[in-house]
Formats: sequence, C-alpha cells, structure tokens
Amino acid sequence: MTKYFAMESTIKTTRALGLMSGTSIDGIDAALVDIIEHGDNRLEVQQVVAETYPYNRRLQEDLHNLCSGGRLTVEQLCDLDDRVAKAFADTAVAVMEKEATRPELIGSHGQTVFHRPPEHTETGGTRLGYSVQLGRGAVIAKRTGVVVVSDFRKADIAVGGQGAPLVPMVDWLLLTDPRLTRACQNIGGIGNVTYLPQNGKHDQVLGFDTGPGNVLIDMAARLLFNKPHDDGGRLARGGRIHTPLVEKWLEQEFFKKRPPKSTGRELYTEEYLQDRIKDCRYAQLSDMDIMATLTELTVQSIAHSYRTFLPRRPDEVLVSGGGSHNRQLMNRLQEVLSPLKVTTTESVGISADFKEAASFAVLGYTRIKERPGNLPSVTGASRQVLLGEISYP
Repeated sequence: MTKYFAMESTIKTTRALGLMSGTSIDGIDAALVDIIEHGDNRLEVQQVVAETYPYNRRLQEDLHNLCSGGRLTVEQLCDLDDRVAKAFADTAVAVMEKEATRPELIGSHGQTVFHRPPEHTETGGTRLGYSVQLGRGAVIAKRTGVVVVSDFRKADIAVGGQGAPLVPMVDWLLLTDPRLTRACQNIGGIGNVTYLPQNGKHDQVLGFDTGPGNVLIDMAARLLFNKPHDDGGRLARGGRIHTPLVEKWLEQEFFKKRPPKSTGRELYTEEYLQDRIKDCRYAQLSDMDIMATLTELTVQSIAHSYRTFLPRRPDEVLVSGGGSHNRQLMNRLQEVLSPLKVTTTESVGISADFKEAASFAVLGYTRIKERPGNLPSVTGASRQVLLGEISYP
C-alpha cells in the first residue's frame, strides 16, 4: 500500500460498488468492495464479491453496431444511453439483493462508445479530446437509490488530458512497492500499462495505452470461428506466427507516438481487422495462423511499448483483464519479456478480472472525498482535478 492523503487516526471503512464495461462490450463487471482508510495514511481495498453480468443480445448488438460506425438519430442515441444505464442499474440492484447489502456509493465508468484523444491543429493549437460513455449516472441513482459517481473522463479532458487511462491512480495507491518497480498491464479490449517506480510518488507514475488487447482477437474469433473469443488462446496456439506481418503492423503511427496517448475501437475497427486479414490471406495463412499472428501483435505491442517508452525495465509485470486467461498470450509475453517475471494481479491479492471495476469504486470514493483522481504524468492534463459527476437519488 502507498501513503497518500493525510487522515484521521481512526480506521474508516466505506462499502462501494464499481461498475465497468470495457471495449470488448461483453457485459458489465461489478465489484463490491470495502475501502479502508488506515490512520497511517494507507488505503486498502478488500473485495467482497465480484461478478460479470452479460448484456442482453440486442443491447450488445446495438453497441457493437454503434462502435463500428453505425449511424443513430439523436433520439436513438438517447434511448441507447438509457438502455445502458438501466443495464448498469439492474446489475447494481442484482448485486445489492444477492449480498443483502447497500453500498454507500456506486462508481460507474459506463460504456465507452467513442474516444478521441487531444489533437494538434494546423494553426499550432490543441483541440481538446472527446470521450463518450453511455449509461448516465442519474438513471442509475434513481433506480438504485444510491449516490452514483460517473462520467469520469470529462474533467481530465477539460484540462487538456487524454481522459484515459484513469486506473493508474488506483494502481499507484494500491500496488506501489518499496523494493520493486512494477508494470501493471491491463489486457482488456485495449491494452494499457501503468509504470510504478519503486516507492514512487504520484508524479513519477507513467501510464498509456499500448495498443490492441483482445479487441482484434475477439473480432477475428467471431468472424473466422463463430466464437465470442479465443478461449484460453487455444485457436492461436494451434497456428503459427507470421513475424514479418507483425513487424509491418507495428509500423502504424500509434505505436510510434510517445505518451501520453490513448486509443480505442475508433482505430481498431472491423475495417482495420479486415485489412489485417487481407495481409494474412496474401501471405497464405490459415485461420489459426491469423489468430496466432493477431495475438502476437498484442504481445509485441506491449514489449515494444516497454522498450521504447518506459524509463527503465520493470522488475515484474502484473497482468489483469480478460487477456490474463489467454495462455498463448501470457506464455508469449513471458518469453518475449524474459527474464522479467510475468504474473497476474492475483499474486498480489487483486482480482485480475475485476481490477478495473474495483478501481472505479475507488475513483468514485476519491470524488466523494473531494480528492483529485487523475495523474497528469499519465494523461497529459495540465493539473490534477476532481474526476466524475455526482448524481444523487
């Protein structure tokens, strides 16, 4: 645990619920946690229960369609926003009823459907970024009767930041080690890393998106094998990696761009995948070869990011997210990053599947306590700000 805010000498426990749906759009992760403030300035998080609640099929299809460039009227977009909010609220109610408990607050990230990082203009200025998360907090608060903190990215973007990644603040609070320099690598739809120097202060933390995580792998599994994802990496393990193609794909501008940087489905679209599959077909790769090569792109993009952008080689890598269950991906990461130790956040007592959901419970807590939640060293924001809008029931 890391020292952070000055607090009273008493220990105070706050029960909070974190809700999160990532770029994979497979469902809502819910993490009910107890946030404990110790008198010696330590913040501790204990997971009470965590579970994933799948989207219903129609809602999932509508979200995939929107993120793939589908067009909606303003009325249709508002309706979709409320449907997502209802799904998040129903998830919260299900957790509350199952555990017979009522959290003091809900931190809801919502469902990202659009993300545009800040851009430099031709006149030498900067165009602020823009990020849209569906699932408005007011609806969740009304349906649950609990205070909700949502729309976390907006405040960071308003002061020039990327608006993402935001989890590095929680990584710093919970996973900074006095002896080890750590890289916390989330592999969700998009991959992102938090670099934690040993015993480092908050302004020494780095973090950025490394590129595709599972997004291309999942889309290819659906397209080529009619499967929602590559379960355990079995499909990729049955193919051969085409290294020249991976090297060619890594020439993409995003991989060369220095942090702060963030990305999403706006870059790694179905059209992008189709172009990569065309490359593979031209090289006469089988469907399993395609899976192996796309998986290797995720592996090599992470390794490239560490070599190119981290100040020094970390002592260990802690992986979280759905990618932590892909054995082919994890084995290749260990091989490529050797002699680094590559493990999951389970090894330090934090759920690899629900780390991000729990993190938004913590970020909701920091907002209620009126403490800044962003790290300018990560997002590029001009200053620290309070993250999230508060909705009262």
